[in-house]
Amino acid sequence: MPVRPSFVERYGRWAVVAGASEGLGAAFAEALALREMSLVLLARRADVLETLASDLRRRRGIEVRTLACDLADASFGARLAATCEELDVGVAVYNAAYSFVAPLLDRPLEDALRVVDVNVRGPLRFVHTLVPGMVARRRGALILMSSLAGFQGSPRLAAYASSKAFLTTLGESLWGELGPEGVQVLASCAGAIRTPGYAKALRKDAPGTLDASEVVEQTLAALGTRPLVIPGGVNKLASFFLRRVAPRTTAIGIMGRSVSRLE
Repeated sequence: MPVRPSFVERYGRWAVVAGASEGLGAAFAEALALREMSLVLLARRADVLETLASDLRRRRGIEVRTLACDLADASFGARLAATCEELDVGVAVYNAAYSFVAPLLDRPLEDALRVVDVNVRGPLRFVHTLVPGMVARRRGALILMSSLAGFQGSPRLAAYASSKAFLTTLGESLWGELGPEGVQVLASCAGAIRTPGYAKALRKDAPGTLDASEVVEQTLAALGTRPLVIPGGVNKLASFFLRRVAPRTTAIGIMGRSVSRLE
């Protein structure tokens, strides 16, 4: 039986993870380091990023670069390009996201616009910065972390859910555009994940909640097999019911009740 090529052989030596300081982003960094990829880690908090980078260098013996940046900033793309200049970037993971839990009109317009800047403009800058090099080399992988919330209206998460609907559709569209160019694209639509932020927002796990490492492994395993993955069996069943069985009014109501548990 032929041996499956390593991630470095399939995609290239370097991986970039946006939103890498903790939780799911840190789990992606760990999993890619375990696959012997060198890393460029992006997030706002320089001290937390450098702590993670130092730990990965020590334990995994890889090269790690960090870029402390605000992914909502228009200069983000240029700074990322400068950091990754001459690197063989083979895997790019956009995990960063911004959200708030409240009726849309209860929050200032600036909050909703920040959701757009981080969750919509950010991934577009990310893609335009890193993917042309993959196309030129005719190999690479792009992972866009989306959410089950984007499959239907989600009261009290209106801006976030809408941004994730955009990200899912972007991922599926790029899967069709870039596959013939040798670049694998995957939108990963996750449900609840045990992260520090999630623990603060909810007292107990929602049905289908997964560890960050489980989401990462299922996402990486799906690369090259399909345009979209929903990690977790419970989440797959819930998504099927909400999208294919329940009326839209029912699906929106279920999401509203689920979100009401968040603080």
